[in-house]
Amino acid sequence: MRKPLIAANWKMYKTPTESVAFLHEFLPLVESCCDLEIAIYPTMSSLASVIGAVKGTNVSAGAQTMHWLNEGPYTGQTSPTMLASIDCDHVLLGHSERRIYANETDDMVNWKLKAALAHGLVPMVCVGETADKRESGLTEAVLRWQISCALNSVKPEQADPIVIAYEPVWAIGTGSVASPAQVDEAHRIIRREVAARVGEHAASVIRIVYGGSVKPDNIARLMAEPEIDGALVGGASLDPRSFASIIRNALPVALAK
Repeated sequence: MRKPLIAANWKMYKTPTESVAFLHEFLPLVESCCDLEIAIYPTMSSLASVIGAVKGTNVSAGAQTMHWLNEGPYTGQTSPTMLASIDCDHVLLGHSERRIYANETDDMVNWKLKAALAHGLVPMVCVGETADKRESGLTEAVLRWQISCALNSVKPEQADPIVIAYEPVWAIGTGSVASPAQVDEAHRIIRREVAARVGEHAASVIRIVYGGSVKPDNIARLMAEPEIDGALVGGASLDPRSFASIIRNALPVALAK
């Protein structure tokens, strides 16, 4: 059984002080929610503070990106060894905003994925189509390509920890939400491609979560779909009560599957 995962991507919000204040209010609201996994991806400047604040709780912390090399002359970058050294658990890879604004390529996502696995980090790989690709009927082609690139040279025995986030670019931060049926269909495409690349076992255990304007009032409908294993939440995760409501609303539906 795939354990549901609800994750928060804080993007470029919250100082260390604000992050700790968030967690002071948030953690008591979700301390009984142990039947799903909760992860928070804060800014790099707040990551160590968040890791310290969640230590010993049912919440994990992750980085929003990383380099694929352990060290080198790369100003502004953070390596996987650096993340592992501060007890970081997760890392977000290939978010569409990284692909757009930082020119992150499919090859880079693959290199980062393999580095994350080598250092014991749980990688969440983001994939998704733009509005024009969906309107042109290319959603399946885009998803299959991104998955095939991300999993290039990944061995089946390495693949189980991988999480994939389906984030249709047209739904991120727009208020538009893909219908549960659209998301379920996309997740099925992704799972078939995962099976083709790293085998049926990995495809059966890898979690595929949805991201794209997830809120407390739509999470239950999304989680009811059999192929949706959780959510990557943006704006609605910045308020502790809103994010806690998403988790609490997701939990009974996820456990009923």
